[in-house]
Amino acid sequence: MIPVTTLEGKKVALFGLGGSGFATARALKLGGAEVTAWDDNPDSVTKAAAEGIHTADLRSIDWSAQSILVLSPGVPLTHPKPHWTVDLARAAGVDIVGDVELFVRERRAHAPDCPFIAITGTNGKSTTTALIAHILKSSGRDTQLGGNIGTAVLTLEPPKDGRFYVVECSSYQIDLAPTLNPSAGILLNLTPDHLDRHGTMQHYADIKERLVAGSDVAVIGVDDSHCEMIADRIERAGGKVTRISRRHALAYGIYADGTKLIQASGGATKPIADLDGIQTLRGGHNAQNAAAAVAACLAVGVSEEEIRAGLVSFPGLKHRMQPVARRGSVVFVNDSKATNADAAAPALSSYDRIYWIAGGLAKAGGITSLTGFFPHIAKAYLIGEAAAEFAATLGEAVPYEISGTLERAVAHAAADAEEDDSGPVAVMLSPACASFDQYKNFEVRGDAFVSHVAALDGITMLIGSATGDK
Repeated sequence: MIPVTTLEGKKVALFGLGGSGFATARALKLGGAEVTAWDDNPDSVTKAAAEGIHTADLRSIDWSAQSILVLSPGVPLTHPKPHWTVDLARAAGVDIVGDVELFVRERRAHAPDCPFIAITGTNGKSTTTALIAHILKSSGRDTQLGGNIGTAVLTLEPPKDGRFYVVECSSYQIDLAPTLNPSAGILLNLTPDHLDRHGTMQHYADIKERLVAGSDVAVIGVDDSHCEMIADRIERAGGKVTRISRRHALAYGIYADGTKLIQASGGATKPIADLDGIQTLRGGHNAQNAAAAVAACLAVGVSEEEIRAGLVSFPGLKHRMQPVARRGSVVFVNDSKATNADAAAPALSSYDRIYWIAGGLAKAGGITSLTGFFPHIAKAYLIGEAAAEFAATLGEAVPYEISGTLERAVAHAAADAEEDDSGPVAVMLSPACASFDQYKNFEVRGDAFVSHVAALDGITMLIGSATGDK
C-alpha cells in the first residue's frame, strides 16, 4: 500500500467507501492524515469504523478545517448534478480530488522520475493497460499495475526509483486528478460515452485530453476527429506527441499495415512488430492497442526486442477475446466481457468462421447493429432471456438454436465445430448481453464457460486452470 504522506497531519474528508474508497481511507490513515470518512451505505460505514477509520456524516463536520475532499470516482462531480459533498466542499473553498491524484502527488514527492504510464480512451483501455504491464514485467522490470483495471492505485507498492507504474484511468478518475503528469500518457480513442456524467461530448473529450496534455510524451490514436484535434493542440502548445493509427499511414508515429506495426519518421518507415499469429492480439482494434503499447514502452526506455518478445507472449485479458482452449482446428474464445453489441463487434470481426454463443439480459437495440458480421457466423447458440429476441434478429440470415443454458450451448457448439472441415474455426462466447439473468456478473459467466469447455473430451487448455486464471 502507498501511504499518503503528503497529507500527514492534515484533516481530510472522504466520501465513498467502496473498493477504491476504502483503500484510499486506509492509505490516508497510514500516511498520518486525520480522515473523516462517510458513505450513503451504512454497511460500508460500519465496515470502515470496524477497521479503525474515523467515520462521521460529512454534513456535520467543520468544512473550514478540511484540507481536501477525496471523492470516489463513482460519485458525481458535475453531472447530472454535483454530489452534496461537492457543494459543501466548494462552498468552503476545499479542493476535491480522487485516489489517482493522491498517487501522482506521492510519486512527485518520493520518486518523480520513476516511469509512469497512464492509459485512457473510450475503448481498449484495459487490454492496452494489461499489454503494457506484461511487456514491462516480461522484460524483468519492477512493474505495478492498477487503477480502473480493477486494482486500486493506492494498494500498489510505494513509488521508488526504477519502479514502473501502469495505470488505467477512467474519465471520472481524470476529472479528479488535476495534476496528472505521466511519463507517457495514452489516449486511444473517443466516442460518446458516460454523457450522463459529463453532460456533453465536448466536456467528456476535454476531460480525457487532460491526461495526455500533462504527459511528457502523449500517445494519441488519431482515427477519430476529437483525438486528432487533441493531438494537434498539444503539439502546437509544444508538447511531444506520438500519433498512432489502425486505419491510416502516418508521416510520424506508429500505424498498422495489416498485421504489421510500422514506425514512421518523416519519409522513413520501418516495421517494428508483426502481430500475425498472436491470437490474443487479433483484429484491427488490437492493432491500435498494440501500437499504443509499443509507443509508450519505447517512450520509457524499453527496447524493440523486449517489446516484440512481450507482444508474442501476451496471454490476453481475462474474459476479453481470451483464447482459453483448443481441440484440433477449433479455438475456444472467452469474450464474456462483451456485455452489449458494440463490445461484441471486435471479437466477431476477428475470426472468419464462428460458432457463436450469445444471449443473456439484452441491452437496448439487441444485436441489430451486428448484422454486418453475420457472414462470419456459422451458427448461433442462444441463451438466457434474450434468446427469442436474438433469434428474431438472426431470422434466416444465420442458422441458430435456442440452447437455453451455457452448458448446453458449449456442448452443441463444440460438437458442430468439430464436424466443420472448412478450416480454423472458433467457438466463441461473446454474449452481447448483461449476465444478470443467469450469472452474478460477466466474470462468473466467463469462468463458467471455461469450466464447461475444460470438461469436454480432447481439450488442450491454453490457460492455467478451469477458472480462467493464467
